[in-house]
Amino acid sequence: MTMIAHGFGLTLGGVATFLSVATAWGQPGQDQAVPSRLLVYVGTYTRGEGEGIFRYQFDLASGKLSLLGTTSGLVNPSFVAIDPTNRFLYAVNEISSVDGKRGGAVAAYSIDPAGGELTFLNRQSSGGPGPCHLVVDRAGKNVLVANYGGGSVAVLPIGDDGHLKEASAFVQHVGSSVNPRRQQGPHAHSVNVDPANRFAFVADLGLDKVLVYRFDAAQGTLAPNEEPWARVDPGAGPRHFAFHPSGKFAYVINELASTVTAFAYDAQRGSLRSLQTISTLPRDFDGDNTTAEVQVHPTGRFLYGSNRGHDSIAVFRIDAGTGALAHVGNVSTGGSTPRNFGMDPTGAYLLAANQATDNIVVFRIDAATGALTPTGHSVDVPKPVCIKMIPLGSS
Repeated sequence: MTMIAHGFGLTLGGVATFLSVATAWGQPGQDQAVPSRLLVYVGTYTRGEGEGIFRYQFDLASGKLSLLGTTSGLVNPSFVAIDPTNRFLYAVNEISSVDGKRGGAVAAYSIDPAGGELTFLNRQSSGGPGPCHLVVDRAGKNVLVANYGGGSVAVLPIGDDGHLKEASAFVQHVGSSVNPRRQQGPHAHSVNVDPANRFAFVADLGLDKVLVYRFDAAQGTLAPNEEPWARVDPGAGPRHFAFHPSGKFAYVINELASTVTAFAYDAQRGSLRSLQTISTLPRDFDGDNTTAEVQVHPTGRFLYGSNRGHDSIAVFRIDAGTGALAHVGNVSTGGSTPRNFGMDPTGAYLLAANQATDNIVVFRIDAATGALTPTGHSVDVPKPVCIKMIPLGSS
């Protein structure tokens, strides 16, 4: 496997497993035992030979993935989310129409507590075409879904048994930006909630804005915030969004510009203040590239972003005081078009999903530098998109 390691001034060795990060498994301050195995769910595109949602066992000692099974019957379950109790999984149905009606859907599944097998519960409309991202709110009461094709966001309440109810809120974005091909209209690309579960953030690639909504989990409603959005550079195309564990900072990766914008976050007002925008690419790269995923390491010390074209993970060091980013380097994902990646909650591993080459490659994360080293483990998965992990037997 050919590796790229641009800019790492420190050794890629010194691997640590971060198994002491027990609070990653529960609420802050709750000391919990860290399991030795995880369940890994992989959302995929089912075009061609894809089967749906793949389920793996992940060994935290070795970094090895072992296939447990697949769940079929849903078209393009590209992105998945798991509720806080690890009892239910929700998946988008990323298509333009369902049951003869315009719009995609969100499907609900129960998770078997022993081996993680999924059982279909029901499905509800997402309210718009091309749902591409979803999240379960921190109280486990609602699924929030972003519709890329329709440029909208919806809230679907969750029943006590995990079933989804019809949308309790729907917001249609309007407008455009400077790119005539990609920004002719709104394209909601992700939705996230803040640590206090009071605000929802929707990165809209078509508008060059991160829109901010006041979110009521009990009622399942959205209302524009007093400061209703934060802008990024014209033509940047904001895609995915991530909070720092401290709750003081947030980051959005910009698909079209191949950059990350860092924000300071005011938790009382739900407002974002731009701090910095930095490239995800090495200076000597002059090819075509778009970005996809962004995530902050559980320790809050590092940030990672995926490049499609350069086919790498960009590694950044985070200044704990200011939230500013320093580009440490880039590492090849061992495949092509890394649509998404996942980090285990202990912060020991990063799993890169290479959509175009149908494989997931496992990397260890260096405790001191944040650098990525391939473990030698990988699995073949048709068109992998999204990776989510929970402890095996955690339900």
